[in-house]
Amino acid sequence: MPKISIIVPVYNGEKTILATIESIQKQTFFHFELIVIDDGSTDCTLELLAQICEPRMKVISYENGGLPVARNRGIANAIGEFITFIDADDLWTSDKLELQLAALQQHPEADVVYSWTLFLNEAGTSFHQSEPIYFQGNILPQLLLKNFIASGSNVMIRKQAIASVGYFDPTLRSCEDWDYWLRLAAKCAFAVVPKYQIIYRQSTTAMSSKVEVMEKHLLIVHERGFRLASPELQFLKNQSLANIYEFLAHLCLSYIPGNTGAKQAYQKLRQAIILYPLVLLSKRTQVLLTKTGLLLLSPISENILQKIKILRAKKVESINT
Repeated sequence: MPKISIIVPVYNGEKTILATIESIQKQTFFHFELIVIDDGSTDCTLELLAQICEPRMKVISYENGGLPVARNRGIANAIGEFITFIDADDLWTSDKLELQLAALQQHPEADVVYSWTLFLNEAGTSFHQSEPIYFQGNILPQLLLKNFIASGSNVMIRKQAIASVGYFDPTLRSCEDWDYWLRLAAKCAFAVVPKYQIIYRQSTTAMSSKVEVMEKHLLIVHERGFRLASPELQFLKNQSLANIYEFLAHLCLSYIPGNTGAKQAYQKLRQAIILYPLVLLSKRTQVLLTKTGLLLLSPISENILQKIKILRAKKVESINT
């Protein structure tokens, strides 16, 4: 029986699915099953998958149900002791499975492990690093403030823990991963692999680019999370909301061009500051305010900021895949 079940939900992933599967095949831990859930793809995804020679892989096709449903279908078909997920446009470093499994074996009290994330640009040519995070054990307070796990392509979970919290919520069209991690954190201890192992591909067509949809679901998940939390943690609620609006401001600047994006970012930042004035001490908030101010003052600033972003990005060749 395979030790680990890897679940890959895919919908119209012809541009990236082969690279994702290749990063799985390069893993230094070999005893896994690879379950690809085709969520009703209408492009060449299935044809590409059929060309892959991989005895550990099985492809199961369903009518389109959305990402949470696809992950749930993968869980229902998994037989491994541990379960992990990777979206069809993301990548792992070659030691991801090995080190995460070792962390759970070294911490038998933990049911979930996560690693650090690299954010890859859409073209796959450069990346930025997430902030190093070391939270372990009861991480619910920190996870209520921010989804530092970053994506659904990160964690490894003991199957018995999944049995205790159930499946992903199929009614959520965004932020379903943060919702699930919060539900796990309310019941389970977490471990961390302090290494960049998750390569998350940022896309202009991803759900994070649909700011209104993201805002709606972030607020839903935020409210649910604090219903899980003890009375002692309720004081974090406004700070958590401020972090959400700061993140939304970042999305506005990233995905809505020019003066329109800047105006919307300003409104989000204003809301964050009203909710939690100490957010002004955050370097991230200060940077966002500076960018927003420059864009509102001069359209030329957009080109300057874009060039600075390109200069600060790291070349993708330095990622150990």
